[in-house]
Amino acid sequence: MQNNLISKLRAAVSNTAVASSDFDLNPDYDPPENRILRPAAVLIGVTAFDDHPRVVLTQRSSHLKHHPGQIAFPGGKQDKTDQDAVACALREAREEIGLPSDHVDILGTIAPHETVTGFQVTPVVGLITRDFDPTPEEGEVAEVFAPPLSFLAAPSNYAVQQRRWRGQWRNYYTVPFGPYYIWGATARILRGLAEQMAQSEQDGQ
Repeated sequence: MQNNLISKLRAAVSNTAVASSDFDLNPDYDPPENRILRPAAVLIGVTAFDDHPRVVLTQRSSHLKHHPGQIAFPGGKQDKTDQDAVACALREAREEIGLPSDHVDILGTIAPHETVTGFQVTPVVGLITRDFDPTPEEGEVAEVFAPPLSFLAAPSNYAVQQRRWRGQWRNYYTVPFGPYYIWGATARILRGLAEQMAQSEQDGQ
């Protein structure tokens, strides 16, 4: 199972995909043409040290001002000291979950994602080649968990739901896993990766 899933993952990263946004399912929203997006990066870290690859995710602290309690990848805004998106994602993973950068084999990046909060997020895909003891960043990360890649790579596990946002109904992807409600940008990025993996399989890569 591991070799098959990892092969699909590698092929998905190598394929060109269309950029996504939090507004993909909301065609009535027309973002301003002169908007300035702030660069950010997240790490899609996939464990590759056993037969059952998993994707490392975090649950944000319920005390945070922004996105409290939500499920997210390790990541954040790109600092001036970060050489690029990859450096940003690795730094954030070190800070947020204690993942040593030399445990990660970077496969590449996938299409960027625009968020409603004005960030252009570059998802960085990497294989976590050695086991590690996750250390949640105090005050920011409440929990670290890792759903199976096989679950997240199945487009059929995703659904579209909606809620009120700024006085309008907003549609968004969800991919619930046990007690974890994965939605919004995280679910949209994962859904895009799942689609790319499925397409790679159809293409015979």
